[in-house]
Amino acid sequence: MATATDISILEAQKREPGTKGAARRVRVGGKIPAVIYGAGSVASSVAVDPRQVLRILKSETGHNTIFDLALDSNKVKAMIVDWQFEPIKGTLLHVDLQRIAMDKKLTVTIPVVLKGEAIGVKTEGGILEQLTREIEIECLPADIPKNIEVDISNLVFGVEVRVKDLPHNPKLKFLTDEDQMIAHITTVKEEVVETPEAAADATATAAEPEVIKKGKQDAEGDAADGDAKGKAKPEKAEKAEKKDKK
Repeated sequence: MATATDISILEAQKREPGTKGAARRVRVGGKIPAVIYGAGSVASSVAVDPRQVLRILKSETGHNTIFDLALDSNKVKAMIVDWQFEPIKGTLLHVDLQRIAMDKKLTVTIPVVLKGEAIGVKTEGGILEQLTREIEIECLPADIPKNIEVDISNLVFGVEVRVKDLPHNPKLKFLTDEDQMIAHITTVKEEVVETPEAAADATATAAEPEVIKKGKQDAEGDAADGDAKGKAKPEKAEKAEKKDKK
């Protein structure tokens, strides 16, 4: 993992903005295109070393790392706010940088780390489920923590850890809803495996309504034929009676 010395400074050079061809030339030269903005200054298009950027992203504080951005013999405090990887090769393509005023509060997201082994897992056979892995906070740049740790050793069934249960730090303001669940103990859902006999019974049961319906239709058809024959007999009898009179 990168040390503070490795990530204390990021060197940048001005580049031609706007066109894909210009961005391609930057990458061919071993750099990646970047944009630096914020702190009341105009945005600037720059080129940076992707290896330096990756060292920052892979450090303990990750994209929340505050470093010195060196540009035109000037240095300003900055941090990474967005980045883009090539989806197939996984190479870094672009990065957005933000100038930081150390006396002004920032809104950042930080990871939530669960510590300890929950009683609900150790003695009750449950499974620990973490529903929220990052929360949004507001603080001064110098007070950004690498993460927030919460002890879940006493977590059992029916008990939930929510944002309001996280350790309080007067330097941090939690912006995520205080009732949002962080973690709880859940159970394993058993998967019912259907036997061949059960499957055959289910198939036979499903087929019964169709057989009954067909039989009903046949019965109705027989009844209809019977009615038709019953109506024909009086007509023949009437013709025979007229013949006798003649």
